[in-house]
Amino acid sequence: QVQLVESGGGLVQAGGSLRLSCAASGSIWIINGMGWYRQAPGKQRELVAYSTSVSSINYADFVKGRFTISRDNEKNTVYLQMNSLKPEDTAVYYCHQELVLFDGTMVSEWGQGTQVTVSS
Repeated sequence: QVQLVESGGGLVQAGGSLRLSCAASGSIWIINGMGWYRQAPGKQRELVAYSTSVSSINYADFVKGRFTISRDNEKNTVYLQMNSLKPEDTAVYYCHQELVLFDGTMVSEWGQGTQVTVSS
């Protein structure tokens, strides 16, 4: 009933920028929580940034000052603005949303992942 579709990944040179989008479809009332994770080859999935309605936005130390998480509730979409990209940022990026539906139920969904590749 609810799914997330990611976009915005691609190939960029070091120092460049990308903006990832994660749009949710379904009978969604509000985004209660949102987050971005990434997984590089041979590594475990790691938290990039996360925010909820009752907590401050949290960023991993390795992206502070470079990445920004935001949302547009009218579009049921969350974003990750990535600036000053480094080759070590290369990974598959996954979005996550905790959603409240119109009937009051809560669901947790993951996006399909989008590849970000940063050249040296």
